[in-house]
Amino acid sequence: MTRVDTDFKDRVYELVGQIPKGRLMTYGQVAALCGAAWAAWEVGQIAHRGPKDLPWQRVVNKQGGLARSYTWGGFEGHKRSLETEDIEVSKDYRVNLDKYLWNPHL
Repeated sequence: MTRVDTDFKDRVYELVGQIPKGRLMTYGQVAALCGAAWAAWEVGQIAHRGPKDLPWQRVVNKQGGLARSYTWGGFEGHKRSLETEDIEVSKDYRVNLDKYLWNPHL
């Protein structure tokens, strides 16, 4: 892994750690704010393998879709994690980004 890759991953960790309870960001939004707008997929990979103490449940896809491969139980586990934060999840495992999207002031 190159130094740039390590720096990117560290920025992702830092940003995800700041997402407030009850709010969400998208993989692409995290990638862009961390300096690599093209790297939404990479953010998903970082989430899958990253520190378990970060609030990865607060990161969803650009349509508000939950993660099929969510570490703690796939779609259902992701849904349960969000519902504990009073985030409403639809039957098709989506959230309303207009309601929950967080735009940090960096």
